[in-house]
Amino acid sequence: MIFENRIEAGKLLSKKLTKYKNKKNTIVIGLPRGGVITANQISKELNLPLDIIVTRKIGALHNPELAIGAVTQDGQIIIDEKIVEMIKSKETFNVADKKHINQIAKKEKIEAERRLKLYRGKREPLNLINQTIILTDDGIATGNTIKAAIKYAKKIGVKKIILAIPIAPKEKIRSFKKEVDEIICLEQPLEFYGIGQFYKNFEQITDEQVINLMKEKNEN
Repeated sequence: MIFENRIEAGKLLSKKLTKYKNKKNTIVIGLPRGGVITANQISKELNLPLDIIVTRKIGALHNPELAIGAVTQDGQIIIDEKIVEMIKSKETFNVADKKHINQIAKKEKIEAERRLKLYRGKREPLNLINQTIILTDDGIATGNTIKAAIKYAKKIGVKKIILAIPIAPKEKIRSFKKEVDEIICLEQPLEFYGIGQFYKNFEQITDEQVINLMKEKNEN
């Protein structure tokens, strides 16, 4: 399946989530930036409130683009042990260095807090305690930022987590089965090279787009 864009992905996910339409105590949560576009469409289709959880990846010491984990907006750290062990076995660099991970996590927590304030503006966060959340992004690659979002949601007392994802590798989806209450994933390819591979339009989403979308939601 090839999605036209993130909006179409949200529409298609909504068709699998109709039992939650107009349901009380249910909130759609998007991960900025791209995931907010998908989440907003789900929110519109199901007539549910929208909010965000901001997580940030932790990059390897000598290869910042390689995600070895993620940090939640309140500073909780998750580490992808499989990736760490794989890199350690190649002896290219020491990604497991605790000092490095803590330094990066501290920096990314500050960035997550900055983005929360930027995207929400004056709006207060929605109360997620004892709520059902539909957690979404525009796709899953490593899964670290989604795992961090799940960890944060559980910590603050979310009652039920539905993971709704347009595209993810089959093995990644399997890894989430014990972490959430329900999974909706439209496409689980065996050959996966990147999320953008499954979108005709996968342009980078700007801060301004997320800010405007959240502002529009506040005014409705």
